[in-house]
Amino acid sequence: MLDLLDYRRRVTAMYTAVRENEDYEATCTRFREARDELFRQHSQSALSPSQKAAFTGLRYYAYNPAYRVVAQIDRDVEPEILQVDLGKDGRFAYERFGQVQFTLPNGSGRLSLFWIKGYGGGAFLPFGDTTNRDTTYGAGRYLYDTIKGADLGTAGTSIILDFNYAYNPSCSYNARWVCPLAPAENRLSFPVFAGEMLPDIPLK
Repeated sequence: MLDLLDYRRRVTAMYTAVRENEDYEATCTRFREARDELFRQHSQSALSPSQKAAFTGLRYYAYNPAYRVVAQIDRDVEPEILQVDLGKDGRFAYERFGQVQFTLPNGSGRLSLFWIKGYGGGAFLPFGDTTNRDTTYGAGRYLYDTIKGADLGTAGTSIILDFNYAYNPSCSYNARWVCPLAPAENRLSFPVFAGEMLPDIPLK
């Protein structure tokens, strides 16, 4: 448990640095280097020991400032609760609490924001796009999961959507993980050429 606590502290510190620095490209480079180090060295890495031994780094699109936007949160939404069976980890429930509309280089979209049910809760933003199963993980990626420290920042009724930090769920690296994936309403109809790409790691 102490190892997990250390891992989450490190992830939280990485995202704190993202929120506090305005040299966006350099900060993203440092973030990716730190994330590689966690994957390579930490006992709580999503990778198995054999995967870590062969690990050479995660794959990303080049940083593009056009994929960083600030969006207003629309709270006038139906607060539906979605549930996913995560096997031995039980049922994962998350409730829609808002939506965001934004424009990126290849299209305009709308995504739902969710609040993870359970003690403490946390913001959760999974999404899919048309790069899935081509250059990115087929089941989609995450942008926010504040329970685990993935928090790019909010201010009042606005939220930072920096798709350069889009990342794969743990199940993309190792079959021992079961992850909640993006619901149909969070599937974008255009490509998002930003963030993490398909891992060059044998799936275990």
